Amino acid sequence: MKLKNALPISAILLVGLMSSCEKNMENKSFDQLSNSETKTTFQPQQVVHLGVAGDFVILSKAGITDVYMSAITGDVGSSPITGAAILVTCDEVVGTIYSVDAAGPLPCTVTNATRLTTAVGDMQTAYTDAAGRSNRDFLNLGAGNIGGKTLTPGLYKWSTDLLLPTDVIISGNSTDVWIFQVAGTINMSSAVRITLTGGALAKNIFWVAAGAVTLGTTSHFEGNILGQTGINMQIGATINGRMLAQTAVTLQMNTVTQPE
Repeated sequence: MKLKNALPISAILLVGLMSSCEKNMENKSFDQLSNSETKTTFQPQQVVHLGVAGDFVILSKAGITDVYMSAITGDVGSSPITGAAILVTCDEVVGTIYSVDAAGPLPCTVTNATRLTTAVGDMQTAYTDAAGRSNRDFLNLGAGNIGGKTLTPGLYKWSTDLLLPTDVIISGNSTDVWIFQVAGTINMSSAVRITLTGGALAKNIFWVAAGAVTLGTTSHFEGNILGQTGINMQIGATINGRMLAQTAVTLQMNTVTQPE
């Protein structure tokens, strides 16, 4: 006996298949989705040009505070604030300390307001460039927690704060570029390390943060930080990279090394 309005067997099978696909997509983690998208859409990023700002290992607009003794390799400067707001001392810096006036640390400070104005302008241009890059490869990876992850080259974007509670690996070769766009803050826990593998270079890594960046006690960071607000290093933290802040930089017995 034929049932009235019965669906053909082929239609029933099609509905079941579609339901199964939808369920599998729902069960797929965000990271898996991001990775699968990256494999088909990945385009190598171009390096972010820092201009004169790239000559500095620490550059800020609102000064540099310091708990003695830090070890800084590379040039340091602050503008437009007076040199009196640069609180590192001459014996902490292997490089040149630039100031807009003669109030910078003595006797080593070089007064060069023109160079600093250019460097700060280039810093802001670099921030705008890096923050404005589109065609991201990863969106909100790890829901803002990248502890334990291995980060391959590409453009990453988070609409939240970014947390590094455990060690992170950045893996790629010497020509690869990483850009990390963070709408909130970046917080790295104490004793956490970023490790580079495969020939990845710190000079090709760019962390672009709208909020404050905090590197926890004895942590180790790799890459260039382009901060719209403050960059804070807690006691004993180290960085192989640059700290380019549109407000202030805070040091507490830190090691800061300009990348090669």
